[in-house]
Amino acid sequence: MIHSDGFRALDRQECLRLLGKAPVGRVVYTRHALPAVLPVNFTLDPDGSVVLCTSADSDLVRAVDGVVVAFEADDVHTGRRSGWSVVVTGRAAVVTDPAERERLQRTGPRSWMPLRRGVFVRIGSEMVTGRELTGAGGRP
Repeated sequence: MIHSDGFRALDRQECLRLLGKAPVGRVVYTRHALPAVLPVNFTLDPDGSVVLCTSADSDLVRAVDGVVVAFEADDVHTGRRSGWSVVVTGRAAVVTDPAERERLQRTGPRSWMPLRRGVFVRIGSEMVTGRELTGAGGRP
């Protein structure tokens, strides 16, 4: 359904399909009681969770392990004034199960940064929302 403001709400399935195409997203979390946003590369796991790889000693791991965070990815076409944005909200957790870590070593994301002691962080997809800008807007 296209709303009068030029946006179309996306269902969960469409959101996850689009997320699967995005190479980079942003983790939104709290650091020292203030909002923080960090761009990361990621993969979308078959269960719909977002998985990223980072250093076990990173500030990100300390801030997000066991807490609810948001993850956002988008694709924008400025010339056409169109694009989409998807937000996943869920609990983040360091992957500790040995079998799951082994599987993610084969199939999960590869950090774009050199890592010592890399760990995988999974963000559950308890809530998935998205919208698409249809490009139908007029000139400002």
